[in-house]
Amino acid sequence: MTASDRLRLAATAIDPLAPHRPGHYADHLVSVVREGTYADSSAPDPPVVRTAHFCLRRRAHRIEVAHRITPAVLDNDLAGLLAEELFAPGWLSGPDVFERVFTGVVRSCVDGPVPAWVRFYDNTLTRIRACWRGPSPAGHSSIAGFAPVYRRTLDLVRRGTVLDLGACFGFLALLLAREPDRTVLASDVSPGTMRLLEAVADARGTSLKTLTCDAARVPLPDRSVDTVTAIHLLEHLDARHGAAVVTEALRLARRRVVVAVPYEDEPTAAYGHVRCFDRGRLTALGRAAGRPFTVTDFHGGWLVLDAE
Repeated sequence: MTASDRLRLAATAIDPLAPHRPGHYADHLVSVVREGTYADSSAPDPPVVRTAHFCLRRRAHRIEVAHRITPAVLDNDLAGLLAEELFAPGWLSGPDVFERVFTGVVRSCVDGPVPAWVRFYDNTLTRIRACWRGPSPAGHSSIAGFAPVYRRTLDLVRRGTVLDLGACFGFLALLLAREPDRTVLASDVSPGTMRLLEAVADARGTSLKTLTCDAARVPLPDRSVDTVTAIHLLEHLDARHGAAVVTEALRLARRRVVVAVPYEDEPTAAYGHVRCFDRGRLTALGRAAGRPFTVTDFHGGWLVLDAE
């Protein structure tokens, strides 16, 4: 989601649709299993730690995570569970490991790549809409944290064509594409993520297009879309790269550019954040763009630039 949730290219790219045995996910670094589906009948190694939802072991150079996540609760709140139970305490670290374990839990929770991801997306989108209708659930929830951000974005994006930069899982793109007066193009640097979004959108009957590219170098003509969004993207980029993304967004937009960032005291490394924003830094970014802009605070900071 994120953002809490971003599948990025790593040293060896993650393929979220790669074939795996039912109840299992494995790559060169991580093995994830649905509890009760170990690959052999031998007793597993003693756990490094057992938490409410996960059991962590290490075998040689591979991390092994067993989980008790069920299909009924498979959604983007998985990001918060992993962060709270395995990454914040220091049992695991690094965005690459986070993304691989996250992918592994989804893929091992439901048999078959597309059915697993469709369940994950359906549950997440249903719970986003539930947050719009009523009070947020008690306790930590990645979905509840992002639901008002998505709602605000939908309110700020006018009718017409919209390019969502750094779309990641594409929850926002799917929500935008459900509106009859919007045509949506989602982009991300990860080809696997965009292939996943295309597969899920097709399975759900949602019309949208995807583009794999760096958000600072989008292969589209000037003023080719009405609105460009960069929602919880810039915290993943250093200052120079982030400024280039804003410049590129202004080149592409006919009407407006909508930027949203979280306010943090320290970058959340588990989610791949590399810098922090506050209102002053966001305002400085707007001034540097050289266009009329507004900055507001709502579940983080919002920078809206006038491209007309």
